[in-house]
Amino acid sequence: MKLYNSLTHTKDEFVTHEPGKVTMYTCGPTVYHFAHIGNLRSYIMEDILEKYLVYSGYDVKRAMNITDVGHLTSDADSGEDKMLKGAKREHKTVMEIAQFYTDAFFADCEKLNIKKPEIVVPATSYIDHFIEMVVTLLEKGYAYEAGGNIYFDTSKLDEYYVFNKHNEEDLVVGVREGVEEDNNKRNKADFVLWFTKSKFDDQELKWDSPWGVGYPGWHIECSAISTHALGEYLDIHCGGIDNAFPHHTNEIAQSEAYLGHPWCSQWFHVLHLNTNDGKMSKSKGEFLTVSLLESKGYDPLVYRFFCLQSHYRKALVFSYEGLDNAKVAYDKLVARIAELIPNGGHDEEAVRPFLEAFANAMDNDLNTAMGITVIYDLLKSKISDADKLWLIEKFDSVLSVGLLAAAAKKRAEKDAQKAAAPEIPAEIAQLVEKRAAAKKVKDFATADAIRAQIAEMGYLLKETRQGLVIEKL
Repeated sequence: MKLYNSLTHTKDEFVTHEPGKVTMYTCGPTVYHFAHIGNLRSYIMEDILEKYLVYSGYDVKRAMNITDVGHLTSDADSGEDKMLKGAKREHKTVMEIAQFYTDAFFADCEKLNIKKPEIVVPATSYIDHFIEMVVTLLEKGYAYEAGGNIYFDTSKLDEYYVFNKHNEEDLVVGVREGVEEDNNKRNKADFVLWFTKSKFDDQELKWDSPWGVGYPGWHIECSAISTHALGEYLDIHCGGIDNAFPHHTNEIAQSEAYLGHPWCSQWFHVLHLNTNDGKMSKSKGEFLTVSLLESKGYDPLVYRFFCLQSHYRKALVFSYEGLDNAKVAYDKLVARIAELIPNGGHDEEAVRPFLEAFANAMDNDLNTAMGITVIYDLLKSKISDADKLWLIEKFDSVLSVGLLAAAAKKRAEKDAQKAAAPEIPAEIAQLVEKRAAAKKVKDFATADAIRAQIAEMGYLLKETRQGLVIEKL
């Protein structure tokens, strides 16, 4: 299996620290609002990665944080505290906001067939671990106290900008443009490990620490949670591409300084879901959530299918037209599967080429579009229906777009319609066949005359997307 590694900028063979076992960490949500579908694209692709690793025989142990501590919009203690912003907006406490949106996030994940990670850690439950890591970094000389806050000293590193070669002079306080400069920093790229002095006097969540009452910086939580939950060596770290800098860059800096050795060998970043107006966000344009898609009549799994048709390392442009196209393709695929009749076990020899084709697609940097193509190919093949259904079940254990469940539902609906349909007299059935033959040769005058004759006999013909329906008048 080869995966693109953001650290090396190449497709590398996936190698784990311990053979047959994978430790996997996912950056979780900041639970101050609903997740938008752009956020959820990353979780969909990470879910497929985990499921394909399991499919391939790995024992996967996966952890994810929940950011329920104030997540500032910058490292310079500037901008807005997202959790505080959510609490003010809804006139609730920060912890009430955190619980509500944590539950909402996992409800969306369930609708999208995203498996909940084995280990889920709210940041507020790990304060002691954050403090212990900061203490160790201070003792090792990688951190310093200034202005009441504790900072990581990036000048102590041989290399800080590990993902891309940034020009430090172009970085305003090492984060993004328009952020006030923090004069407590020794170096522009330094970042806060622990706040005791904050511009947010009404910060609700604070804890005692060796440096006074305060709260952790955002970056420290993922390092402490991953090293404590998964051990000193991490096989793969996942997240959206916007987290590569500064968040993941800072994670590597503090984790390796703390541990004293290389930490994570493989970095998996999912590119943005954009709209025609640019990068999707909660503050711009229509707030695109799973619930909004449902209110417009879309099954959440159609959105998952939409995401799988594009590679995770390509920016994906969302539009309702694109989603409609995905829905048509999904419905047609389900309809074809619904026609299959299970009749016995699978033939090992017959299914082998398709198993190999699916593995080749997914081993090549998780090419989900080619994985779906394998399903189309097997449906066109001459293997038995039992073989086809067995393969689809295996492949959908990874892709998780609910193909067999949707096909079973379609069959049940079709059976119910058939049972409820009136018994059609043989004479009417013969006329319907004659009309179909006339239409086939484009003799529409005869076809219309037959339709009128059928109507006079008390039956109505209705053309639907599912085919011709005959109703008694």
